[in-house]
Amino acid sequence: MVCTVFAQKNIVMLSGKITDSIGVVKNANIINLNTKQGTSSADDGSFKITVFKGDTIQISTIQHAVVKVRIKEKHLKNRAINIQLQSTTYVLDAFDLKKHNLVGRLGIDLKQVPKNKRDSLLKNTMDFSDVNMKRAEADDYIDKRVRPQIAETDPTAKFVGAGAAAVIPFKYSERLWALRKKLARKKAFPTKILNELGEDFFFDTLKIPVDNYFHFLEYCNPLGIEELHKEDKILELIKIFKKESTSYLKIIKKM
Repeated sequence: MVCTVFAQKNIVMLSGKITDSIGVVKNANIINLNTKQGTSSADDGSFKITVFKGDTIQISTIQHAVVKVRIKEKHLKNRAINIQLQSTTYVLDAFDLKKHNLVGRLGIDLKQVPKNKRDSLLKNTMDFSDVNMKRAEADDYIDKRVRPQIAETDPTAKFVGAGAAAVIPFKYSERLWALRKKLARKKAFPTKILNELGEDFFFDTLKIPVDNYFHFLEYCNPLGIEELHKEDKILELIKIFKKESTSYLKIIKKM
């Protein structure tokens, strides 16, 4: 079911562009912290996201410091925003640079090390005399985490007879991932359909009030609009929206 938002504030499709000191920033993560809807910047740094007055959008990348911007009246009026990110600076710990006679080429540097010293270094490195090969070491913590799960399925079970059950490791994983994918698609549907069909279609052609946009989608949801969008049946979607908008406007007019 599409989330319902009974807004007494105006919803706006905000266009923006993200840059830094070098140029445009692509693939930046943009999320509305109030509605939890998100998007990412295109190759030219541009993006679009639905916002209300007072919402906070957060912009983040691996290479830049996180920026949070509170949406004000001027942003809603201009329907645009430009954001400049600051590159993240990593400071290394201080260290001592000691003088040595190495030139940086392995072949030359190796020749300058006395042969007897090289032999002693190699001997010390390869000395395993202090290691007890018979002692059983406890499992390593990391090893436990990465070790593959042991499938306790009897490989001969399928030959026992008809109807024999087999134990399948991770049998719920596919269902959980499918559910998460479905929920993510439902959450992103209102923004995607508004981007694809345009604000003019909903707010000018269909005359749907901006504050009622999400409510109108929920009104149409029983007709399977999300599945039609998933199957790219855009023409059928448009027909449903045009037909249902007439009855919807009559209903809200009486409210």
